[in-house]
Amino acid sequence: MDTRGVNYDTGFADSYGRAAGHTTHEPFDPEVVAAEMRVIRDELHCTAVRISGHYPERLKIAASAAARAGLEVWLSPFTCDITAEELLGVIADLAGHAETLRLSGAEVVMVTGSEVSMMTDGFLPGETFRERLSLLPAGMAEVPAKMRAFLAEAVALVRERFGGRVTYSSLPFEQVDWTLFDIVATDAGYRSAATAATYRETVRALVEQGRALGKPVSVNEFGCVTYRGAADAGERGDAIVKWGDDGRAVGLSQEVVRDEEEQARYLREVLTILDEEGVDGAFWYTFARWDLPEEFDVASPGVVKVLGDRLRWEPKAAFTALAEIYGRTPA
Repeated sequence: MDTRGVNYDTGFADSYGRAAGHTTHEPFDPEVVAAEMRVIRDELHCTAVRISGHYPERLKIAASAAARAGLEVWLSPFTCDITAEELLGVIADLAGHAETLRLSGAEVVMVTGSEVSMMTDGFLPGETFRERLSLLPAGMAEVPAKMRAFLAEAVALVRERFGGRVTYSSLPFEQVDWTLFDIVATDAGYRSAATAATYRETVRALVEQGRALGKPVSVNEFGCVTYRGAADAGERGDAIVKWGDDGRAVGLSQEVVRDEEEQARYLREVLTILDEEGVDGAFWYTFARWDLPEEFDVASPGVVKVLGDRLRWEPKAAFTALAEIYGRTPA
């Protein structure tokens, strides 16, 4: 596996969280971000980091820090509850920054959005992400055509401004036209009880799709949270969190047993499958969930546990597991 990565969230916020002035990464301190990029390089042994989040200036700060650390930068806007036109403006702006980093000598991949049909106004019924999620599967049949039009415009904007590789963090039902891109990539890399029986075959099919096009394949998200039984929940592990209207965690809906070893075991198992099936790149989700500190860390897929002041953290068993795997010399 050439690209050994982790996701790094600079601050995601839906319309409810933004209205309350809250994101998933508070406080956002550029000096701390720079230090964490060095941890990702030196202690996790990552070769790449996917920089994601809602706010362009934060994305630029973190991407620049990652480039200074010598990491391959996957600059990946992950916006929510804005229009397609607004998102295109964000993508164009970030493409310019990506080119500045590339010309400075950094290896940069520009990601033209993440899960756009779910997160962006106008692709599915519902005025907000929460409404769209509650209305699924309404409108899904119309998504592929809308996505083809959007991504064609997004890629054209990026290629006018950026000379490096371009991809998109997709969901399966979006049916992306990968001939537009340099890398085939998905955010649907999670294994759960519902997908375990077919997980390897799904990964193999994605790799075969990429090979047929002569393009590398990246799993831009896979992960598991930190309680016993969470491996079966896959990407829905944080569903036990009760959220306030301001986007902050206020409690848990059930009692769970903290289990760092289950998270680490899941990490090892899934990375083994991805490697054996020939995936070219993988990004564990995520380095940290700053919005789930202390007792809420049981619902966090972070490889570190965020402490009460949200500026400090401690490594979890998954941190050690990821460092061991990424630290091996690739075959």
